Amino acid sequence: MDVKDAIGRQWQLSTIQVDFQNPQRFDLEYVGADNQRHQPIMVHRALFGSVERFFGVLLEHFAGAFPVWLAPTQVRVLPVRDDHETYARRIVDRLVAEGFRADLVGADEKLGARIRKAKVDKLPYVLVVGDDDVEHGTVGVNPRGGEVERGVTVDDFVDRLAADVLARA
Repeated sequence: MDVKDAIGRQWQLSTIQVDFQNPQRFDLEYVGADNQRHQPIMVHRALFGSVERFFGVLLEHFAGAFPVWLAPTQVRVLPVRDDHETYARRIVDRLVAEGFRADLVGADEKLGARIRKAKVDKLPYVLVVGDDDVEHGTVGVNPRGGEVERGVTVDDFVDRLAADVLARA
């Protein structure tokens, strides 16, 4: 199967090959229905060809900004301060329990620097939690390429994330 990469180059990612050499090289034989010894013909298949080449084309295609269903980390939760970390941890635990890939980055650095890092990492969603969120059971949702939303309930965000993953959005 040939696939074009992001700049139009063709790459062969999968093959099916008939191999006459390895059975001869390894002196392979089988006994056929005629009760005689025969040398087999090997068929090799490589559905992804080189795994490295496959992932290279995939990375290049998405420019590192994987869709939410494919992203290694789908959601990063950022507490504004250390005292918000317990609430942030509960959100991460819920997301992970529901089968999502989420992590938490504590308040060791300034919030702006942590948000920038998550954007550079091209994460699909960054959730920010502060005083109001802890009090009301909400999150600030910062989607990659979208507008920031404040005061989103955790249930609503989980439903949105599940819909995105299911739709392969």
